[in-house]
Amino acid sequence: MPDTPATNHPIPPRQTARTRASDALLEPLQAHIRQLDAFLLAQVNEFEPAVRHLVTYTLTHHGKRLRPALVFYAGWTDNSPPQPELVRAAAIVELVHLATLIHDDILDNAGLRHNTPTLATRHGPHTAVLLGDALFAHALTLAASYPTTDICHHVATTTRQVCSGEIHQNAESGNTRLTLGQYYRIIRLKTAELFELSCRLGAHLATNDPAYTDACARHGRHLGTAYQILDDITDFAGNETGTGKTLGTDLANGKYTLPVLLHLGQLPASDATALGNALAQGTMTPAQLAQRLSTAGIPAQCQRIFHEEITHAQNALAPYAATPAAAHLHSLTLYLHEQLHRLDFA
Repeated sequence: MPDTPATNHPIPPRQTARTRASDALLEPLQAHIRQLDAFLLAQVNEFEPAVRHLVTYTLTHHGKRLRPALVFYAGWTDNSPPQPELVRAAAIVELVHLATLIHDDILDNAGLRHNTPTLATRHGPHTAVLLGDALFAHALTLAASYPTTDICHHVATTTRQVCSGEIHQNAESGNTRLTLGQYYRIIRLKTAELFELSCRLGAHLATNDPAYTDACARHGRHLGTAYQILDDITDFAGNETGTGKTLGTDLANGKYTLPVLLHLGQLPASDATALGNALAQGTMTPAQLAQRLSTAGIPAQCQRIFHEEITHAQNALAPYAATPAAAHLHSLTLYLHEQLHRLDFA
């Protein structure tokens, strides 16, 4: 591939049905996102020429940018242009997130992400796993550029935890007796940790107020948990055109998420094993399972747990409710609430 400067290929906005739903959420961040895009694009040339097209492909097919939004909103002070330190932190969490998605798609044999072929589908799993590693490493390189080691420490710790969560989930594949406690630990590691980090970095860099930083981190942790529960519900009630990704991969790989675990918990051990066997052998279709979950009252239970996490996220910021940052962070909880009620899961 020619060694063309990356700045000749601007990162386009992602065009899916969900893009419109997030427009209002990200409206105050237009200048921030433009600076983030420019910063990320500049990073392409930090990679070896042979892999720059892979990095560009990954950056081009980005998602909703919720984690960078958390960095910016947690660090929101006024309407002035975003500080370079915040832009760099937003890029760090986005790179970590993209790396985890690349690895997730390999593990799940997913063919579609953001309405385009996954990197593993297009270039093979060997190339994809190594590019994911390179993105992790570059995120840590950026984190090491801050004056103190605090940012790098938090980023490295979170990266380790995210990977540990994926290992834990894969180790429990096919386990019909996985407890809810184990499930919550898995999603805390693989998803909520990065939401927590995003809020922590934004708050820390903007104010250096430990109490506010901790409150934002707790908000992010509960918001991330709610987000993963929403994602688990979407796997049953969403559609691939709207979500832009391959659905049903968790179930196909024996990864039982909240809706299935709640139902399995209603069953005697022998019936739970029989259901697990039916799912593994494909003798029960996703549509049949969704109907069974509905009959068992699982959608209402999932929604209740989701709303509990949203409430915890909102309560974490209660002491700072009058601040512009808290108001913006609250908009993300409303966004997730809206996405839940768009789904046909009842």
